Amino acid sequence: MKNHLIAGLLPGHPAERTFLTTPDNRRFSYGDVARLSARTAAALAARGVVPGDRIAVQVEKSPEALFLYLGALRAGAVFLPLNTAYTPSEVAYFVGDARPKVFVADPAKRETLTPNFEAAGVAHVETLAANGSGSFTDLAAVQPGTWEDVARGPDDLAAILYTSGTTGRSKGAMLTHANLRSNAETLVETWRFTSDDVLIHALPIFHTHGLFVATNVALMAGAAMILLPKFDPAEVVALFPHASALMGVPTFYTRLLDRPELTQEAAAGMRLFVSGSAPLLAETHRQFRERTGHAILERYGMTETGMNTSNPYDGDRIPGSVGFPLKDVEIRITDPETGRPLPVGESGMVEIRGPNVFAGYWQMPEKTKAEFRDDGFFISGDLGRIDERGYVYVLGRGKDLVITGGYNVYPKEIELAIDALPGVAESAVIGLPHPDLGEAVTAVVVAENGATLSEAEIVKALRADLAGYKLPKRVVAVDALPRNTMAKVQKNVLRERFRDLFG
Repeated sequence: MKNHLIAGLLPGHPAERTFLTTPDNRRFSYGDVARLSARTAAALAARGVVPGDRIAVQVEKSPEALFLYLGALRAGAVFLPLNTAYTPSEVAYFVGDARPKVFVADPAKRETLTPNFEAAGVAHVETLAANGSGSFTDLAAVQPGTWEDVARGPDDLAAILYTSGTTGRSKGAMLTHANLRSNAETLVETWRFTSDDVLIHALPIFHTHGLFVATNVALMAGAAMILLPKFDPAEVVALFPHASALMGVPTFYTRLLDRPELTQEAAAGMRLFVSGSAPLLAETHRQFRERTGHAILERYGMTETGMNTSNPYDGDRIPGSVGFPLKDVEIRITDPETGRPLPVGESGMVEIRGPNVFAGYWQMPEKTKAEFRDDGFFISGDLGRIDERGYVYVLGRGKDLVITGGYNVYPKEIELAIDALPGVAESAVIGLPHPDLGEAVTAVVVAENGATLSEAEIVKALRADLAGYKLPKRVVAVDALPRNTMAKVQKNVLRERFRDLFG
């Protein structure tokens, strides 16, 4: 039996082909990838890692961090990437829950994290810096450049990704070799990736988007990547003539639109712009197409499932929609209370079934059971609808549903109407405690530069398109919406901030 995921990611691409370049002119070929990931796997084995052991990693983005990911897979380990923004107390929870055999840390953070490692019984702590130096690099450098991949089957664990934990404690989503491989294979086909592609990689690599979508797709296709430490809009536009694809979050595209050098001529050599991890405003979609001639391809995914849907490569990429279910992925909309499937066009809970859906939550069998239907559909927690053409629309998280006076209000519907108004940059609709209604629809709005927004004028403008119970009872102006590292609006933060607005 081969290593199921590695056999898909490293199927024997020509050794001389470029896999990765960096802005400081470092270059790694596919031959280098095989050799350096082999040394990484051997270094982990030297630290006593056996199949199934967890390897926790909290390091800055670098080529060496990607080789560590591949080496962990080749050693049969379970890769556990952690957000670089996590505090020592947050890391303490993750290591206490996952019990990793090895923890690889940023050298600058090792000292503050050490008490957590000792308390959790972590056997080995290594370091890896953004420039590629560190104790783990030193350990790998003395290992042989060949390695016999540890056999892993489709159902064996490849990674654990912890959810953001905005409600309750974070849950570790267990992703198998088959989950990651099937999703990458589908995306290579859906998005037409080949060995001719060059992907601008400006995403973090502790998250599904940057690690399992961008990196895995490039590897499987034999494509090249330009690995940027972070997103810089001027740098990205300057790279367009040397690339063919960009994967990003909506913030990437709004910031690119602020650059005067973003033109149709500048983007002429690009093939594909993908957006995900947070909803893309229809206005952003429209402006980007006008400026570049490219329609952004929006897709929908989750930590627990990888990618579920995509707008078509050929065909209409509809603003506000996340497209069609991917190959072998089933999506249905159900009543959030009863689980009953709903007719086309009705809004409800998004449920997903397919080879991409995770194996469950780490050490949470009861939670896992509660999140799956008896027929295998995963209850996503997202609200959505499917139109008569089969396009999927995501309307927000189930916990964001506002129930006001006994009526269900889907925030996305209100947000789309507000975002279309002159002078509005973006909005977020939340429900706040109300003495009579239970919850009151409340709009939090960011104005465009130089615009002045009146609460009364916004509500008046919405009356023509929205039923009375959907109209915001209050409209609050803010300078910016709070977001997490993947650009998702943190509505829990807004609910807490304005919880006493209605007394």
